[in-house]
Amino acid sequence: MKNLSKTFVWILMGLLMVGLAGFGAVNLSGTARSVAQVGNEDVSVQEYVLELQREIRAVEAQTGQPLQMSQAQQLGLDQRALSRLIALAALDNETQELGISIGDENLQNEIVQIPAFQGVNGTFDREAYRFQLEQAGITDSQFEADLRKESARTIVQGAVMSGVEMPATLTETLANYVLARRSFTVATLASDALETPVAAPTDEQIQTYYDENTDFFTLPRTKRLTYAILSPEMLLDTVEIDEDSLRRLYDQRAEQYQQPERRLVEQLVFPSEEAATEALAQLEVGGSSFEQLVRARELELSDVDLGDVTREDLGEAADAVFAAELDDVVGPLPSQFGPALFRINGSLAENNVPFEEAAPELREELAADRARRLIEAQAEDINDMLAGGATLEELVSETEMELGEIDWTAQSEDGVAAYEGFRSVAQAVQEGDFPEVAFLDDGSIFALRLNEVLPPRPEPLDSARDRVIAAWVQEEIAKALQEQANTVMTQLATDGDFTTTGLPFRVENALTRTAFLEDVPADFMTEVFEMELGELRVIPGIGSALIVRLDEELPPAETDEQRQMQQALAAQLNQALAQNIFDIYVRDAQTRARPVVDQPALNAVQANF
Repeated sequence: MKNLSKTFVWILMGLLMVGLAGFGAVNLSGTARSVAQVGNEDVSVQEYVLELQREIRAVEAQTGQPLQMSQAQQLGLDQRALSRLIALAALDNETQELGISIGDENLQNEIVQIPAFQGVNGTFDREAYRFQLEQAGITDSQFEADLRKESARTIVQGAVMSGVEMPATLTETLANYVLARRSFTVATLASDALETPVAAPTDEQIQTYYDENTDFFTLPRTKRLTYAILSPEMLLDTVEIDEDSLRRLYDQRAEQYQQPERRLVEQLVFPSEEAATEALAQLEVGGSSFEQLVRARELELSDVDLGDVTREDLGEAADAVFAAELDDVVGPLPSQFGPALFRINGSLAENNVPFEEAAPELREELAADRARRLIEAQAEDINDMLAGGATLEELVSETEMELGEIDWTAQSEDGVAAYEGFRSVAQAVQEGDFPEVAFLDDGSIFALRLNEVLPPRPEPLDSARDRVIAAWVQEEIAKALQEQANTVMTQLATDGDFTTTGLPFRVENALTRTAFLEDVPADFMTEVFEMELGELRVIPGIGSALIVRLDEELPPAETDEQRQMQQALAAQLNQALAQNIFDIYVRDAQTRARPVVDQPALNAVQANF
């Protein structure tokens, strides 16, 4: 048996070495040095690794979660990184064929102007240059080669993109569209102004509306879950708290339960008692106010506000301040900064809660804390039971957990579904998954099992009846409003006088497309701008019908806003056109360079992440 065991081990080791040997031919430390060839340029393995790392870290920074390589591939980050590097290599190949280079002198000028390479005297420091490159993990020759390529690409990019301008007609047309104005009159026909109120629907009407609009009453994809839960509240009655613990917690909360009488006070300090006495005299004769005295000292009321203070906070001034009435100004009284006037803004009565009254609240807090610790201590044992094959029903019979069921959807918010921890587990659980212990924010633990997944389906009429009735009534009200509004519109087409309709109306002048109006639908201004001059139109509102007449079409106002918008539009359009032209140029350069991707090298890089 020993000989057989040794032979089996050597066979496994041999297979492992063969597998590793085949893998090492293209891994990061093997013979592969590039992942793609673009014309005369290579996309090195190191470049691809760094670019892919940047893509992954950018997503991790947005989500706050670590990203696995398989997830990065699903998001297409590997292809995005490779595409960017191939595009840069195509540009480098293009500049090389065109013979574009900044030259040694220009390269030197660029390097010496980089702040990171300058010493304390503001000039180029070779030691700083070497140190910064060592920290970045590159040699000076690599850095200078990269800088040459980047500068050459910048020259080509500038040559392609500079001087590109959109026609001024397009800019003016867009500006005129955005800033055009309309004046109109709008009357509101509310549901309470209907001549004939909408009656309640019959059973037949309800059934017909439900059958014709089943899509509006569809239940979402639902997971039927069984869960076992143990919460601190379930253990409160079993947790015993001794009186000494309650006393200690009560003493620690002395500031909460033993609050002396307090005053809300402002304190204005003066350089001398004579100055304070003179200021008080001005207040008494009405020659000045407390606020004016504060401003005269070049202060704000927030600078002299002490907030709520106790007798101990005020020292010798306490008796006079606590004997004063609300809004009284007393003084001069001593303070730690000198003679001061005190204004009383409020009074807070003494609040002493005896131990006997505070004990139930303290007992509940301590019991909840101990219950959470008991649950934490049981969590590992319960998880071991689940790992050993115990069902949720067996957990409930052998522990203090309780069993529950829920039809969970992404919109569920009641009961245990209100907890984010439960929602995340319910969202992720799949058929065949084994229950595992998870924690909720309040210290509870739970485990759940997926019983069934129900696809989107029509909601039975019995449970959807109230919503069906509400939708039917809303639709009938909209129809009635439309009919009555059409009658009013016919009258307006004859006399054009909104006052004769008896409806509330208003006139809006010179509004643009982006103007905001209350109590109108989101697309109201869009419909107004579609109308012809003098046209009457009924626009459905929010529980109402809006009768609109277009009174005037106005061009954009000659203002700074129009000029600024036109300039901004011109700059944006010019930049977009230039960028599109440059993107086309890069794609053309890439096509002519005929990129060749080394897929085994790519696979090896991704496998080594």
